[in-house]
Amino acid sequence: MTDNLSNMQQGGMRMTRRGLLGAFAATAVTATPFYANATGFLRGGGDVRRIAMFSGRTGESINMIYWVEGQYIKEALKEVNHFMRDWRVDQSVKMDARTVDIMAAAHSLMDVREPYMMLSGYRSPQTNAMLRRKSRGVAKNSLHMKGMAADLRLKSRNVAQMFKAASACHAGGVGKYSGSNFVHMDCGTVRTWGR
Repeated sequence: MTDNLSNMQQGGMRMTRRGLLGAFAATAVTATPFYANATGFLRGGGDVRRIAMFSGRTGESINMIYWVEGQYIKEALKEVNHFMRDWRVDQSVKMDARTVDIMAAAHSLMDVREPYMMLSGYRSPQTNAMLRRKSRGVAKNSLHMKGMAADLRLKSRNVAQMFKAASACHAGGVGKYSGSNFVHMDCGTVRTWGR
């Protein structure tokens, strides 16, 4: 950002996209996401969207702005895709940005600074089949295999609070898994399940 400011000070009012993002990152607050087919909470969103997650499986974390002024940032979404990969087989897909929007909106509703712990993002068919053999709670045609779902946890909020926030978005599927301490969020049809 210092380079960009000195470019501006030297008479060039040109600021690079990365510099602009850096400026937003320094001052941004999480805003409510918006997309055309969403109802309720997701309507009338803000100018900046941020996602923050970490993975206990890989030790990786992300904390980034992925949408600014009505535009998704392709480079940021590529990082999200890599972060949400199936770590068991090291495969990634293009994650559906609507799922990231729901995650960001629910996070904003809960008014927390803590990043999500991501338990599962994309799942390869092999991983999904293996998990199905171990648990009857894994769907045969899981939206995880289409890059449309995430299983998430927060230390500072319980499953009921996370479920309520995600459900309030009225934008996809929300599953409550109290026994395993996580909430499933996806951008499929609006529905809820779990205890």
